[in-house]
Amino acid sequence: MTKQRNWGSAVAMLAFAGFVAMSLWAKWNPATADDKTPPTAAKSTTPAKPAEAKTAKGAQAKGKAAAAKQVAKQKAKPAEFTRAVPGAGKKLDALALAKVIDQEINQALKNEGIPTSSLAADAEFYRRVHLDLVGVVPTPEKVHAFLDDKDPNKRSKIIDELLADERFGKSLSEVWSGLTIPRESNNRRLDHTPFQKWLAKNFNDNTPLDKMVFELLTSTGALDENGAVGYFVGNPTVDKMTDNVAKMFLGVRLECAQCHNHPFVSWKQEEYWGMAAFFMKTRLTVNPQQAAKKGVAPGIFESSGPAKGKKGNLPESAKFVPAKFLQAEQPKLVQSEPYRPVLATWIVAPDNPFFARAMVNRFWYQLFGRGIVNPVDDMHEENVPSHPELLAALTEQFKTNGHDLKYLIKAICNSETYQRTSRPVEGNKDDTAFFSHRAVRVLSPEQLYDSIVAVLGQTAPRRDAAAPKQKGAPGGPREQFLNFFRVDDVDPQDYQAGIPQALRLMNSGQLNSTQGVADKAMKAGGSDPNKIIEYLYVSVLSRPPTSAEITRMNDYVKKQGPPRSAYGDIVWALLNSSEFTLNH
Repeated sequence: MTKQRNWGSAVAMLAFAGFVAMSLWAKWNPATADDKTPPTAAKSTTPAKPAEAKTAKGAQAKGKAAAAKQVAKQKAKPAEFTRAVPGAGKKLDALALAKVIDQEINQALKNEGIPTSSLAADAEFYRRVHLDLVGVVPTPEKVHAFLDDKDPNKRSKIIDELLADERFGKSLSEVWSGLTIPRESNNRRLDHTPFQKWLAKNFNDNTPLDKMVFELLTSTGALDENGAVGYFVGNPTVDKMTDNVAKMFLGVRLECAQCHNHPFVSWKQEEYWGMAAFFMKTRLTVNPQQAAKKGVAPGIFESSGPAKGKKGNLPESAKFVPAKFLQAEQPKLVQSEPYRPVLATWIVAPDNPFFARAMVNRFWYQLFGRGIVNPVDDMHEENVPSHPELLAALTEQFKTNGHDLKYLIKAICNSETYQRTSRPVEGNKDDTAFFSHRAVRVLSPEQLYDSIVAVLGQTAPRRDAAAPKQKGAPGGPREQFLNFFRVDDVDPQDYQAGIPQALRLMNSGQLNSTQGVADKAMKAGGSDPNKIIEYLYVSVLSRPPTSAEITRMNDYVKKQGPPRSAYGDIVWALLNSSEFTLNH
């Protein structure tokens, strides 16, 4: 039975949650951290602080100056590489590429005079890599096993283990589904499941990304027979297809050139419609709304010729120009043959200047919350990389290793750059471009829901009483939650949820059903309250509590009624804390 929490007043409830959150924020805030500074997990190759940054004031000033300098760089024309691309002409394995990553990142930090944060503690790393690779926090048993493991290679081994986990493909499929199919009125009735299953299988099978994208861009047939066609069903018009293909697989925002030449970048309107010409014959058998009404599966095919006017479902700005690759040649198309395979062949070709570079940058962004070129889908000559040689090296090695996605992710996750703590030090707090410390990111709705379920071991009732009723809203508890918390096209470093989302978490029957975790903790800890509190912290936050936190929580339990109820309150407060809802 769900406990009805009686706090006396909303003020008391919020005060307790705030009290716990304040102590939890100390985990990565150096100004308030108490007696458990995360130890260095391995010998670090991070550069020493420059002499002029010895004082806190001087170091902080240099950090701000470096950040301002990077902004200025992004407004300037790019320069040629200042040195050779590391690893050029060689095929590097993932661990060798990880060293290249650290070499390039550390050299840039040294040049800018920015100190680096230490490596994350084992618990911090373990939670992070689970969220990043499989989209959910680890179990307390797994956390304890990892913390107790003395193998010096345990971090590399867990990365391999998670990349082989079926949850890897499922988690990544939901990320890509959100990126490739923007949720709009014309696709709101689309069932994303077949598309996500197709993506998940390919990610888990480690299908070379060039081959996977080619199959995606050339997909035809019915959605229930070929999940890949969900991409075009979800982008049902020529302009939507053009916009997303350019943004997702070329890393450029071409949509600004649909109606006129781009005001700030060199993209021309004719270039936009030259790319759009490849989709002029792509048709839906039936749109998602009609398919839902008729009970049939929508599909994709290519017609015998381009349709014009209203029949072609084109915007008023449409221009009919010959198909032309972006900033490249004009191919010869045969009207009786499909157009999309011609475009797909060019996109994934080894000499294409956009595709591999865009994919590397996008997956770097996914793991760090910021691209080497940022914004991640606005790559052009005016928007220079923060680390040009590194981006070139990653791109070359990604292609040399057969567009192997797991290879790329393995290399990034094995780097010290990825494994640094999110706790800044004096002199790097204002660094947002050089990766001196980990950026704190907001959990996606999928990560948040699945992690809540992983902790509580249950799902919400079919319709959560705390959820507002909406016409046509998804029916399942997970779908309800995602629909309520989803914010499209959001920066993962910006917290976009507001009071409605916070109140939903606090008042939902799901988060108030905490007694199961409390019972497990009391069984595991026996008569030792310290062990009980440790179990709660490891279960929810994937780390042991500090000595100060143990003292605070014991004091709280002593002031309450039955201990079981008080332990449930602690679980509720931890689940509502910023530490739980963030990836750090």
